[in-house]
Amino acid sequence: MSIPTSLLPIAFDAMDIATELVRTRPPGTLTSKGDRDMVSELDLAVERSVREFLREKTPEIGFLGEEEGATSEITEPLWTLDPVDGTANLVHGVPLCAVSLGLIHQRRPVLGVIDLPFLGRRYSAVEHQGAYVGGRRLQVSQASNLRDAIVSIGDYAVGSDAVRRNRLRLAVTEQLATRALRVRMLGSAAIDLAWLAEGWLGASITLVNNPWDMTAGVILAREAGAQVVDWDGSQYTFDSAATIAVVPHLLSDVIDLIRQAGGGSAASA
Repeated sequence: MSIPTSLLPIAFDAMDIATELVRTRPPGTLTSKGDRDMVSELDLAVERSVREFLREKTPEIGFLGEEEGATSEITEPLWTLDPVDGTANLVHGVPLCAVSLGLIHQRRPVLGVIDLPFLGRRYSAVEHQGAYVGGRRLQVSQASNLRDAIVSIGDYAVGSDAVRRNRLRLAVTEQLATRALRVRMLGSAAIDLAWLAEGWLGASITLVNNPWDMTAGVILAREAGAQVVDWDGSQYTFDSAATIAVVPHLLSDVIDLIRQAGGGSAASA
């Protein structure tokens, strides 16, 4: 399957529906998904609206949402949606949240749109066609030393087995604290990857891989010139254990840092 240009306008239309809901509706009732994890009424409303729109416009393409899963058995090509990436930020009035819509084909991201509803920025990318914010083409930073780079790290784990799962995250943070210019935890993987593509970050380290969180951001970062890999440096796919996106000159340093922090065990994540 080649990705037809016509799918990007459809993704934009879906994003218009989503962002209008995010900007105009309160989060509503919160429902616990586990220890310190939540879903809002708004998350569900956005996911249902986008799912229905895409079912009508692209019935031949499957859909996987963070909150309500897949339409049926997961097949490709596959839309993936995080209706509100950064729900905890949203419900506390922090404007760092995003809607993230991606398309997967042959186990890899091929199209993505990320919108930051409260910051007025929309990012998009299609495989082999570049990454853009608005109409401006994006290029990653040319940083060649971690001491010159701001690095984002994904949220610490909550819920079951959080103490064990956070050991590697904390060890990576400790390594970064002594080697990077600054370390940031923005609370949204989509923002991490979009801002890497924009050249504002030198690396984005997320030690998990959920397709709804990562698909759009991964294609955006790659099309802007980043390397996106698993924890061990192998190329990122749908099945990767982690999502490490780095400007090219910093890739070996970041992979070495993660190995030193975790002893070379993906299971630590």
